Amino acid sequence: MEQSRREILSLAALAGAGVALAPGAQAQVTAAPKALFAVAQTTIPIVGTDQVFPVRRIYCIGRNYAAHSREMGSDPNREPPFFFQKPSDAIQNVKVGEVADHPYPSLTKNYHYEVELVAALKSGGRNIPIDKALEHVFGYAVGLDMTRRDLQRAMGDEKKPWEIGKSFDRSAPIGPLHPADKTGPFEKGAISLAVNGQVKQSSNLSNMIWSVAEQISKLSEAFELMPGDIIYSGTPENVGPVVKGDVLLCKIEGLPDMSIKIV
Repeated sequence: MEQSRREILSLAALAGAGVALAPGAQAQVTAAPKALFAVAQTTIPIVGTDQVFPVRRIYCIGRNYAAHSREMGSDPNREPPFFFQKPSDAIQNVKVGEVADHPYPSLTKNYHYEVELVAALKSGGRNIPIDKALEHVFGYAVGLDMTRRDLQRAMGDEKKPWEIGKSFDRSAPIGPLHPADKTGPFEKGAISLAVNGQVKQSSNLSNMIWSVAEQISKLSEAFELMPGDIIYSGTPENVGPVVKGDVLLCKIEGLPDMSIKIV
């Protein structure tokens, strides 16, 4: 009796909404689909607030400093920009003032550091003009593009994708985001990395072959950029290996230092 009453009420509601029903038709109640399990959303803390920035995609530009391009065997005067991606859960958040433990990954015997400026997008689109590109930036952070160099080079030598050298767990350590409306754009400023107190990388953001604005514009030609995308903007020369026990200190002028220890 109760089931029949519910069916009558459902049919009445449909009829009242102007839905034509075939004789004898019964209303079908469709439950919302349920996920089999929860997948955690990767986020980055935002300085000065209790908010976090949800990460959609991680884009990285390769060989974006002339000297680094040369040390990797390329000619920066002829090479157009190229990009690769890391999974969003490659993020390892590093708090200001802490030295975060960073696990030495499996399969490699030649693990390299690459310090980089990271830009986080609040909006996106396709074919973004260079002069409008920075309007899409929410904020900036210090980042590391950690690399299993031996695996990357081995795959490259075999003309195979070298994702295994770049896109692994915790391969993207990052400091908290600083809103662009407080920092302004990062078109110049010192960038450096030290290992156990000895400076290894030292350059200036002005030495980037492709600026952040140009990177955003070029990326938007190939992909529709979206809020939540972040861009690792390339590393200076003198990348090199680390071993367990090494402490890395990353600096970008205008942002707090970021530090990890290889464990």
